[in-house]
This record gives sequence, structure tokens and C-alpha cells, in this order.
Amino acid sequence: MQYGILYFLSFAFLLAPSASSALTADSADLKPALIPMEDFFRNPEVASFSISPDGKKLAYKKPWERRLNIYVRDIESGQERRLTSATERDISGFFWKGNDRIAFSQDKGGDENFHVFLVNIDGGEPKELTPFDGVKTYVLDDLEEDPRHLLISMNKNNPEVFDVYRCDLETGILAEIAQNPGNITGWMTDHAGRLRCAYETDGVNQSLLYRAEEKEPFKKLLTTSFKDDFSPLMFSYDNRLLYVASNLSRDKTAVYTFDPDKNETLDLIYEHPDVDVSSLISSKKRKVLTGVVYTTDKSHYHFFDEDRKKLQESLEAKFPGYDVAVLDMDDDEKRVIFATYGDRMRGVYYFYDRATDKIEKLADLAPWLKEEQMAPMTPIQFTARDGLTVHGYLTLPLGVEPKGLPLVVIPHGGPSARDTWGFDSEAQFLANRGAAVLQVNFRGSTGYGKAFWEAGFKQWGKGMQNDVTDGARWLIDQGIVDKKRVAIYGGSYGGYSALAGAAFTPDLYACAVSYVGPSNIFTLLESIPPYWEPLRDMEYEMIGDPVKDKALLEEVSPVFHADRIKIPLLVAQGANDPRVKKAESDQIVEAVKKAGKDVVYLVKDDEGHGFHNEENRFDFYRAMEDFFRKHLGLR
Repeated sequence: MQYGILYFLSFAFLLAPSASSALTADSADLKPALIPMEDFFRNPEVASFSISPDGKKLAYKKPWERRLNIYVRDIESGQERRLTSATERDISGFFWKGNDRIAFSQDKGGDENFHVFLVNIDGGEPKELTPFDGVKTYVLDDLEEDPRHLLISMNKNNPEVFDVYRCDLETGILAEIAQNPGNITGWMTDHAGRLRCAYETDGVNQSLLYRAEEKEPFKKLLTTSFKDDFSPLMFSYDNRLLYVASNLSRDKTAVYTFDPDKNETLDLIYEHPDVDVSSLISSKKRKVLTGVVYTTDKSHYHFFDEDRKKLQESLEAKFPGYDVAVLDMDDDEKRVIFATYGDRMRGVYYFYDRATDKIEKLADLAPWLKEEQMAPMTPIQFTARDGLTVHGYLTLPLGVEPKGLPLVVIPHGGPSARDTWGFDSEAQFLANRGAAVLQVNFRGSTGYGKAFWEAGFKQWGKGMQNDVTDGARWLIDQGIVDKKRVAIYGGSYGGYSALAGAAFTPDLYACAVSYVGPSNIFTLLESIPPYWEPLRDMEYEMIGDPVKDKALLEEVSPVFHADRIKIPLLVAQGANDPRVKKAESDQIVEAVKKAGKDVVYLVKDDEGHGFHNEENRFDFYRAMEDFFRKHLGLR
């Protein structure tokens, strides 16, 4: 299982050999009008469509009182009803529980202690199923075949670990069915909703546990280092075998079948020579695995099932030039929700009736943004200083010759994550203001195999940061970017990278923006949420041990080098952030001010790890726009 401390902090090739050949296509276009900042970051008009199991109703989220609330629409009559009345915080995830109820989750002020609620679609107040302060809840299994119950996991008994409960939706009674002994980091059910698998850890090694029946005790099947991936993805539909993602004895993760009763890996299902594969598509109705999804420069499909392949090809033929993603189907797999999207389009939802071959447009996520005014995102690759090939994406402003441009480098969060191709509001916003935008999948990013991921171990502020630096210098050397107008901005780990860029390569950047970014690795590791405690030793191996690697962590923590930061700095932070505590931003702001340097500090008291409320997003991006206009000379 490949994950790191800031994997949880993230906001998840046929590559162009160089940027220059693909960067001039739009240079003759007229420069687009300056689009209001709010248009890039406002709530979608409608989002997150889901179809009821019987195919008769649609559920979705759309703004009410500036918060995303749940609505339901009858497909035949078109009658719409709002089910929730959230005014403090957006509704998070939701799903159908049968044809007449919807379950959803919501936290308070960004604390990420999500509670689970249930609401009837014919009206009435939502019922809170997990009314426990300071407790984080996950829905483990929606138990589609059991209309009365859900399986949920909570850290109610011990904030460090999650136990499993069966929740009675009629009485609200929570019956504990599995108690965490203190080292279980994940649970898994079969297609009958039986708790059959678990993952345990000793901090750096992880073991797959299994039982054939719920009445039996778990037995340990195999133990691997956390550096190796052996992750159960789902049971086969006869509940006998497991589909697993594995990179044991190989670099790139591939999908296999695994017999847990014999403790034996069986057939290779799919592999890709260049990237990891770990995402499956299946048919609940026909009880077959239908395909896999993998990401090179873009997302791609490989199908094992002719019916699913035919559906994909049919939809893609109707929308040439766009990527198509099937999002949901009814139980009969006759009524389909799908979306079209691209790098210049945020996305459009459609309803498709396979029986009649009729398609109905449901909603454009952002109809106020015109595709012809958006900038293409181009996959790129370059060679880092030590010879490693690094991939990423470059977005260039329209209507401007790609020479001597201002640049904003945006390292992604994680760092065990990666950037992907598609519509990116931040990249489009900055390109509209006249900047080139570079997104680098630096070493330590996931998706490119085990060796590339491990190359990022204990490389915060070093090899990982060098890749970001080398990407910026690569564009400068090509003449695409003005070396005097380069900025670095990122959120979460990307916020750390922005601070590291300001402290360790102060001559490269004209300014920096850190958004919920850590500044002191010692205090970051001290203040992790309690439910990450079982993974502490793993984080020490990936990032550094505060005792054994004290010199390293001092060397790469920007707060200890604030005197080297000579460029203007903007810092944004949510007061309730459970992952990167407010103290992380407080420390760097105080240190930079003490050194006599400029810093703008924006804190939101009702936010956590990132700003979710629309008005807070507007405040942040307005501050960023003013900051970059002043220090980069953007439009």
C-alpha cells in the first residue's frame, strides 16, 4: 500500500518529446477576455449525479444558500425536491439507500470528523446516524441487498483506530461487529456484505488478514513491507477469489486474481509497461469484471467485456474530441449517467437510456466558462539533473507567443499522489491572467511504479524539490519563461514545496504562495491526527525520523531557514485543519516577519484543510490574484 502522510492532504505515455512542438498552436488566436476570478472557483451549477437503483429518479447536489445541498428529481415528471438545508458547510458524499432514501456525510468547519445522515426523498428532516462529537465515520458497505442496515467504521472507542458497526436505520442502534485490536488500518467486505478481509500494520510492515466466514477468526495470509503493494480491490462475484493490485517482484502495479483459501496468487488480469494499474470496472447485474482504468498522459480503458466496451465506444462516437466517463447505472444497467470532459471543459452530465438510445443533457458544471477561451493542457516530460525522466503538464495562455512568459509552478499535494490531465480551475485562471502553469509529477509521485515512488523517500526539500526546480529551469532554458517572473504555489505538500522553493532556491522565484502547507516537519509529525498513529513508523521511513534524522529534518524544514526567504510570501490556512495544524503556518509567518520580510497571512476560522465554502475560496483566490499581479505582472 503506497501512501504517505500528505497523501491524505491532497486535494485522485504517449508524451510530447518536448514542449516547443506543441506550444504554438494557439499563438495566433486572439487573447481571450479577462474572465472574472469568481467564474473559475464558484460552486458548480449542478454536480454529482446519481441514479436510483430502479432507474426512476436522479439525485444530485446544487447550491442553495451558497452551499451544495442534495436534490432529487423524478425522471418521468421532472419534479424536483430539495432534501437538505445545509447553510454552514457543503454536503460531502452521498449515495442511494434503496429507492426512497439517501445517506450522506458532513463535517463541521473542516474538522473532517464526518457524520453520517439518512433522509427520505419524500421530505422530512435528515436523521443523524452517528451523533458523536470528535468521531470520524466512514461508510464501509452500503449493503445494497439489506434495506435496513449499513456497515460503518468509527473511531469512537479509540481515536487511533476504527471499529466496525452494523447500523440499524430504523432504530438507529449501532451494533459493534468487529473490534479493532489496535493495528487494523482497513476492513473489506464481500458482495454479501460479510466482513472477510482486514489489513494490519506494525508501522512499516503490513499483513493481509482473511476469514472464509464471519464466525471464524481472521488468519494472516501474507506480510509485506509498506513499500510493496498487495491490495485487495474486490471479491469475485462468487465471493471465492480476490482481485488484488500487486507490485510484488515487479515495479509497476498490476491486477491479479488471488485465492485466499490457498493463499496463492493466480492469473495476471492486466498490466501496463509504463504505469500502475489498480482500478477496476465491473457489472453488478451480470456479476463480471468488465475492465480496468489506468492513467498515462490521460485516463484510458481496457475492456474484458464486449457489452461494456460497446457502451463506451458508442458514447465516445457521439462526443468526438471529448473524454467520456460512465459514472452510474441503474440496477438493470439500462439507464446510464455519464459525463464528457476535457482539458478546456469542466464537464457536462448526461442521462442515457440504452433501450431507446436517447441522450438527455442534465447539466453543464460551469456553463459560464466558454471552452474556446480556455487554454490547452499539454503533457510534457523533461530530464532531471540526475538523469531521471519526470512527467508533468504545461498550460500556456492563449493568444500569446510562448516566449518570455511569467510562470507559476504548482507542485501537487500528497506527496504520494500525482497530477492528471483534465480541466484544472487554477491552471485556467492563471493562464487567463497571462501566466504559463507547470505541474510536475516529481519523484515520489504515485502511478509511475515502485522505484519512482521510493525515489522520493527522505527527499522532501531535496530530490523532490530539485525536480520542481529543474522543471522551471527547463522552461526558462527554452525561452518560454522569463526567468525574472517565476512564482511557486501549492497546497498541502505543495504548500511545503512552495515554502521550500522560497527558502532553498530564493533566486529562482519572484514570489511564493503556501496554502495549508507545513513549514516544520518536526511539529507536523508531532501533530498528526490520532487515526494516523499506526502509520507513524512508516512516515518516519518516508519522510525522516525526528530523532535519527534530526539533522536532515532541520535542513529541509523551511521554518529554520526563514532568513533566506527574500521574496514576497502569501500564506493561507484553515483554523480547523486536522492534518496541517494552523501552527505550521503561524510558525513560518512569525519567522519571516522576524527576518524583516514581506508576508501576507490569510486565515479562515471556519475552514480546515483547504477552503470549501465558496466565499472563502473567493477571498483566497482574490488575494492570490492581487499578489501575482503585483509581483509577477499578470493581467
